[in-house]
Amino acid sequence: MYRYLILFLFLSLQLSAQNKKFSFIAFGDMPYRVPQDYPKFERLIQRINQEKPAFTIHVGDFKSGSSLCSNDYFERMRSYFTTFEQAMVYTPGDNEWTDCDRKLAGEYVPEERLSVLRKMFFEKPVSFGKKPLKLATQAQMPGFETYVENNAWTHEGIQFATIHLVGSNNHFKTDSLANVEFVAREKANLAWLDYLFAQAENQKAIVLATQADMFYMGMKPSKGFEKIIEKLTILSQAYKKPVLLVNGDSHRFITDKPILINNQKETLMNFTRVQVFGDGEMAAVKITYDPKASQLFVVEQLMIE
Repeated sequence: MYRYLILFLFLSLQLSAQNKKFSFIAFGDMPYRVPQDYPKFERLIQRINQEKPAFTIHVGDFKSGSSLCSNDYFERMRSYFTTFEQAMVYTPGDNEWTDCDRKLAGEYVPEERLSVLRKMFFEKPVSFGKKPLKLATQAQMPGFETYVENNAWTHEGIQFATIHLVGSNNHFKTDSLANVEFVAREKANLAWLDYLFAQAENQKAIVLATQADMFYMGMKPSKGFEKIIEKLTILSQAYKKPVLLVNGDSHRFITDKPILINNQKETLMNFTRVQVFGDGEMAAVKITYDPKASQLFVVEQLMIE
């Protein structure tokens, strides 16, 4: 009898733990104008720390596309990431690697910069911050050992994950011979989405964080994102529960439902996208999950003075 009572209490505690209201914060595409933006960036981190979120996500582009992609700058940003009081998860942006071949960025080889990012920011499957999260990484999946930046975790019955999709058309080139990196990462990302939605089957919702704005101004998906959007559409329809995508890239705060189905005549209602601020608008977005509310996720602006 006592054994059953203990089991009942354990299950009750599990259920109650999955019904807690919590908030997380997302931001990205900053700091761009350095060194003058450093004080603003520091104030934003202080503001986030004051909020005491469950965790924070930086959705990439921690520099502008026309600033130097140096190891010294990477190290400076890595140091900033350690100043978060709670866990802070990062996913790469195009300005950190795909655009580093630009003259003002230092004319680096993009793949070399990506390799450096992976070593400096994803050495271990844990987040940044003073209270780091343990992460599940795609690098643990056979055949995808390279993709240490694709990470997942759960919190209060919600499946969270980052997926490495970036602006500048996701590093897709018109010359097919130059698409070795893109093709391999696209394959990994498609497999990662399959895995994540399978993991989320017994969860209340799934939240994905990425850098790229795949739905820029309502335009038709570019070649760099076609298969990803198709996969997201199919998986979200089958999942039926809430799917939240958080992205950066376009520097405009947006909350919308950008996926259309049934010959583009109907909106996929369980898929919501939140796009964060960026560039000169140095602000963050606070997203609150409330299992008792009619709308599971409430999105708020988090500004600094």
